[in-house]
Amino acid sequence: MKELIEYVAKSLVDHPEQVTVRELPSDEGRILQLEVAKDDIGKIIGKQGRTARALRILLSAASARAQQRTLLEIQE
Repeated sequence: MKELIEYVAKSLVDHPEQVTVRELPSDEGRILQLEVAKDDIGKIIGKQGRTARALRILLSAASARAQQRTLLEIQE
């Protein structure tokens, strides 16, 4: 899951070297924290949150296939 989000995020931003994804355990499953450069935060969130929503849908589909629960947090 971590590699999937990292790959998609690096494809969207201008500064792919500053993309980091951390995986944290939680009671409900896992939490992926996505950090990007300050200039790229708008590209990850997208217009009205559409890109962020698409990332979360992609992550939920992949985690459902692996029978896990994974949440995505976008860090500023």
